[in-house]
Amino acid sequence: MKAAFTTSGSDLNAPLDDRFGRAPKFLMVDLETESFEIVDNKQNLNAAQGAGIQSAQILARSGASCVVTGHCGPKAFRTLTAAGIKIFNSKAATVGEALALLKSGQLAEAKTADVESHWV
Repeated sequence: MKAAFTTSGSDLNAPLDDRFGRAPKFLMVDLETESFEIVDNKQNLNAAQGAGIQSAQILARSGASCVVTGHCGPKAFRTLTAAGIKIFNSKAATVGEALALLKSGQLAEAKTADVESHWV
């Protein structure tokens, strides 16, 4: 199972990004082995619209089964859930902290978007 974490960094010590659609990168972690890879999301940083939808499509193509992020808007939420990707919101400071919370079952699956469209 692969979990995607929104970030601007390249390892588990990197900060967890508050934004889903406009996060610079996704750190994809294999939850069994804790090996990881970086999925670039630069093309959506300055998108006029559709950043959340396009980011969700990137994760669907990458095989993510869940995403951990600070916040997720309604269009991205719908696209992720349609692809069968679970969403977890976290206020963890780093990807590593968010990973530990996810693995220990301390993060609740989001049932709705938690911010409005075009939230910055």
